[in-house]
Amino acid sequence: MRLDTRITEISDGKLYDAADMVRIGCHDCEGCSECCKGMGDTILLDPYDIHRMTKGLNKKFEQLLLEQKVDMHVEDGLILPHLRMNAEGACRFLNDAGRCSIHANRPGICRLFPLGRQYDEDKVSYFVLKDGCPATNRTKMKLEKWLDTPNLKEYENYLVAWHNLTKKLRAELAENQDETYQKQVSTLFLQLFFIRPYGEDFFTDFYERKNLLG
Repeated sequence: MRLDTRITEISDGKLYDAADMVRIGCHDCEGCSECCKGMGDTILLDPYDIHRMTKGLNKKFEQLLLEQKVDMHVEDGLILPHLRMNAEGACRFLNDAGRCSIHANRPGICRLFPLGRQYDEDKVSYFVLKDGCPATNRTKMKLEKWLDTPNLKEYENYLVAWHNLTKKLRAELAENQDETYQKQVSTLFLQLFFIRPYGEDFFTDFYERKNLLG
């Protein structure tokens, strides 16, 4: 498998699996919170991120919006939530000590950094972002440990399903420019995957909802 040109430009040129050892250990980010600043609206949240955050904080999705911790982002016709930065450009979940106040429930992109994801049919691979992390003397560690995600294989399968679903919906919205249709799809998408709370078995619940959209 080869990286495409765009990814090669921002990576170390290698793809990794969760079982690989990669030099990304950063000494528990001691004294550093650079990756929590200046990110704008790039920290997009998927349904599992929202499920994990709302459950961990004991808050509804709407509360996160009202508290301005999360904002909405329109991308190719789909409405997607993202972490909101404060006036200084830092994540609103960053505390005064420069540490993540929701670390146990942090989003997947935050767990991933300084890695990126590559989707290839039914598989997720990982690559290291060039100059992604300013830490020096980084140590090798297993990607699975770095990602700190229970049931990682099930989570990766979900990521592929979510990626394929959003890719399919974007293509449909690009093909059908009828505003009424686009509004209906976007509204249903937002309600199904973000506003409506999930049960204890997130993955089963997610696939049931996904099947409603084909």
